[in-house]
Amino acid sequence: MNVRAELGRGWNWLKGPDPWTRRRIAGEAVLAGLLVLMAAGVEDLAGDPAWMVGAASVAVAPLSLLRRRLPAGVLVVSCALAGALAGMAPVSILAGWTAGRRIVGVVRALFAFTLAFVLTVAVSLVTEAGQGLRVLPMLFFSALLFLGTTVVPGLAGRYWNQRRTLLHALQDRNAQLLREREMVSGQARLRERQRIAQDMHDSLGHQLALIAVHTGALEVDPELTGRQREAVGVLRQASVAAMHELREVVGILRDGVEAPAGDDAGPAGRGVAGVAEVVAAARAAGTDVRLARSGVERPLAAACDHAAYRIVQEALTNAYKHAPGAAIAVELRYEDDSLVVEIANGPAAGPAGEVVSGGQGLTGLRERARLVGGMVHAGPLPDGGFRVAGVLPYGAEAAGPVVAPVDAADDFGQQAPAVPLWGQGAPVDWGAVDKELAVEVGRSRGRAVALGCGIAVAALVVLVIAAGVLLFVVIDETQEASIDQGTFDGVKVGTAEAEVRGGLPEGSAMVTSGLGDGGPARPAGAECLVLLDRAYASDVRTDRVFRFCFRDGKLVQKSAYEVDR
Repeated sequence: MNVRAELGRGWNWLKGPDPWTRRRIAGEAVLAGLLVLMAAGVEDLAGDPAWMVGAASVAVAPLSLLRRRLPAGVLVVSCALAGALAGMAPVSILAGWTAGRRIVGVVRALFAFTLAFVLTVAVSLVTEAGQGLRVLPMLFFSALLFLGTTVVPGLAGRYWNQRRTLLHALQDRNAQLLREREMVSGQARLRERQRIAQDMHDSLGHQLALIAVHTGALEVDPELTGRQREAVGVLRQASVAAMHELREVVGILRDGVEAPAGDDAGPAGRGVAGVAEVVAAARAAGTDVRLARSGVERPLAAACDHAAYRIVQEALTNAYKHAPGAAIAVELRYEDDSLVVEIANGPAAGPAGEVVSGGQGLTGLRERARLVGGMVHAGPLPDGGFRVAGVLPYGAEAAGPVVAPVDAADDFGQQAPAVPLWGQGAPVDWGAVDKELAVEVGRSRGRAVALGCGIAVAALVVLVIAAGVLLFVVIDETQEASIDQGTFDGVKVGTAEAEVRGGLPEGSAMVTSGLGDGGPARPAGAECLVLLDRAYASDVRTDRVFRFCFRDGKLVQKSAYEVDR
């Protein structure tokens, strides 16, 4: 038998599903220490012997540590011990709170609290047996104390736990709605991209195919000079390249992924490897373009590879438009954590003329770089030229939609625009969904607050009624245990016990407990009746005690003395 394994299993069972973090260990240790001090202090104030103080102090710490794992057991044991040890009262309050939170099921909770109350009363009756304590006042006082110190904390803990569970369920529902919103939005975007891709394929593809066919026929026209035939060849190659790029863009729009590298994707797969071919084509067209590479070449993710190619292509196009005849420098620098693509051109050699531009090229590059985790910077140079630089990570993938996190502070009131479902008619108004959810949450919170207020008011009413009844019982018990000085003086030693008791109240052990041990020594074998002097009822510092001791059916001693409260 592996002792270490058994101890490990026992510890795993003991600590339960909740993790014992350093913060929790420190908190549990501090709480147990405070409860030990409170138990010792209460026992000392009650005047109990040292062994009872030690027993309460020893029992408090393990019960405090076990309350989460065994809430019902700790509740029953702590309440039973509280019937004999006054120092267990703080533990019973904590056990009631934990039991209300952690006992699953109303029936099980009701059974645990009922058993705890029965054991509390039983232990109290056994402890106080032989002291003349009446049963009915004892039951009432025990029920009142159990209600205030155990039941009320249990109800508060159960209400708090149910409210927390409700809020977590609403948070999960809100997060699910946000995820579903992103899914519907993504489907709508995909449908729209497919529609745009189809339009581009049907319109632009047809026009580019016509250009390629006509330029191909013009290239073999025998009436053209060599230079004209060379220019027509460049146009034909440009139209064919445009058709490849259109096919690539249509594939991206339609499928949401990068087009596969290869012959069908265009020159060199339209990645970093295709930059050299773009530069060569620019040189063939008469532009002064230089390509430089530095660093150790590393593979890039597909989206980053395509973004690098587009940056070079767009920067060269801008240089053709705005600075015709200017020298252009293209540099690819492989840094430790990213690829730097830099394109710089000098000032224009002549007037640029009329430039046809949509003004969206650089904006599109910045967005493309952002989606893969990079960035693009563009701006003029001191010498009048222009510079475009992009920084692209090696392993980044295209960013997708992110669902906003939900935490305990979320008010569930987020608004969202209507998202149309293409091809399905009316849009889904997620803002209305959020409003409906917020209204439902408000109603749930209102019901929870109303329930909590109702429980608090009901508990307050019960406590007020119980306090009034307790006050009445205390006053009645005090009257039953008090006489005046004249009554005491009228009783003579040697009078028959039945006659003396007939003229005196019965007394109350709850009021006079512990007061009969003061004063003169009791006669051997005598049974004594202890009463209070009504004239001292308002004195907060001392009590005047009248003691009547009987033996063999006669009054053998009467004593009057004062004791400190």
